[in-house]
Amino acid sequence: MTTIADRRPSLLPPALEERLIALRRDLHRHPELAFGEHRTADRLAEALADVPGATVTRIAGTGVVARLPGRSPGGPTVAVRGDIDALPLHEETGVDFASLTPGTMHACGHDLHAAWTVGAAHLLAADPPAGDALILLQPAEEVGRGALAVLDSGALADADAIVGAHVDVRFPVGTVVAVPGPIAGSTDEFRIEVIGRGGHAARPHETHDPVVAAAAIVGALQAIVARRLAPGEPGVVTVATMHAGTTSNVIPDRATLTGTLRAVRADTRSVLQRELTQTAEAVAAAYNVDAHVVVTPGTPPIVNAPGPIGWAREAVTSLLGADALVTLPTVNLGGEDFAFYLERIPGCFLRIGAGGPGERAMAHTPRFLPEEGAIAVGAAVLAATARVAARALSAPAATR
Repeated sequence: MTTIADRRPSLLPPALEERLIALRRDLHRHPELAFGEHRTADRLAEALADVPGATVTRIAGTGVVARLPGRSPGGPTVAVRGDIDALPLHEETGVDFASLTPGTMHACGHDLHAAWTVGAAHLLAADPPAGDALILLQPAEEVGRGALAVLDSGALADADAIVGAHVDVRFPVGTVVAVPGPIAGSTDEFRIEVIGRGGHAARPHETHDPVVAAAAIVGALQAIVARRLAPGEPGVVTVATMHAGTTSNVIPDRATLTGTLRAVRADTRSVLQRELTQTAEAVAAAYNVDAHVVVTPGTPPIVNAPGPIGWAREAVTSLLGADALVTLPTVNLGGEDFAFYLERIPGCFLRIGAGGPGERAMAHTPRFLPEEGAIAVGAAVLAATARVAARALSAPAATR
């Protein structure tokens, strides 16, 4: 019986796969942070210029988009999106194509995402969908602002659908997570400033200690998910930083907490924001201090609708077989600014298996190193999904 691994190498012509791996390694050696991806954008624009029929445009500062003609003028336009920015981490993988920029590395797989998006462009040029394809290489995903910049540029004004994907080393190469429902969480941030009255550390009764109050707030916030959300409803309240004081014999007059709220439903997101503020203020009052709470909205959650994710499931099954479709072991509450596209354009978001033998470091860590075999899978699956989407959108409404 032919296995997924046996079928994977035939997804791309060998020469194209070699070029994409070389492109990925070049991007990996020269990572750039959000909205600073100038060399990256130049390199990717050159790569897309080699795609037959592509019209390449620079957008959103360091973004790149290419339009490929479809089979039928006036047919639906489908966008394929890859992100391109790196993270402020010092690489510790030890590979010979490791980052040459100290303190910056591709620790989230965006180098693979960019490479497989270029690969999808070649596949769509060779076998066009019903309408035009837009190949989007987006900056600044890691700071949650790149997608909005792309939308503001007007580059997707005529897009009828959009598809994208992310590497996932929890799953082997040749598998794809293409499931309806939530696949990424909202990413709101909060800052709580606890303001009290400082004084000598030996005379705490003369103070209104913001450190003790802040510690109590941290503990109280943990009850929000446990006691304000229904059992089984995904949600996260994480206090990630706590800053107070300058020396051991002075009680400071203020302490600051920062963190993140994660949810997959709009009403849950609202509950977390409201309860965070109410809890912090109530606990602060009990300690005779004030709490000033600011919640900064981040990216929305990604919830795959059944229709669009059906495009991807058909594509994966046709390329790799039904056994290639896998599901998440738990709800993923990591964020993705692809969510902003889905607020305006029908589409779906996938996770592409990029794991190999042995234990793998997770994303956003210095040793993160996804398998390059995922490039061929990502390119083929995204291109095929775009074709299925264009065909579905071209069909009469009664048959969709």
